[in-house]
Amino acid sequence: MDWLGDHAWAAWLGVAAFLGIAELLSLDLVLVMLAVGALGGAVTAAAGGAIVLQLVVAAVVAIGMLAVVRPSLVARLHQGPDLVLGTGKLVGQRATVTERITGLSVGRISLAGETWSAAPYDEHVTIEPGTTVEVFEIRGATAYVHPIPELDS
Repeated sequence: MDWLGDHAWAAWLGVAAFLGIAELLSLDLVLVMLAVGALGGAVTAAAGGAIVLQLVVAAVVAIGMLAVVRPSLVARLHQGPDLVLGTGKLVGQRATVTERITGLSVGRISLAGETWSAAPYDEHVTIEPGTTVEVFEIRGATAYVHPIPELDS
């Protein structure tokens, strides 16, 4: 028992290592927070703190990590780009008119390497071939588009 009293920091490091390795199996970010608490206990033991102080420091650090650090890490890991599937990914894309589009007749556009039927989003607009348009909506197999104003250089 004298060795453990003299080398409590090593026991805390062993606990921290065990928890760190166990975290690799669970991947839920709880055990690694407890491992950081054990590291706090190891630092306290190395500084010569009593066993009660070591336990208190380890518990406070672990609870603090679980309450403060873990939620932000979990949120960061779960965030990512929204997955847009199907025709929804074409909304907002730019296309080139290949066949005249009017409010009375459906024309054609070249969109994402494919030819689509297209109608004007505003039925009072006529869009000539060669015009760059933006896709506002897709209903069925028809893209509803609006011309993009060209900037004068």
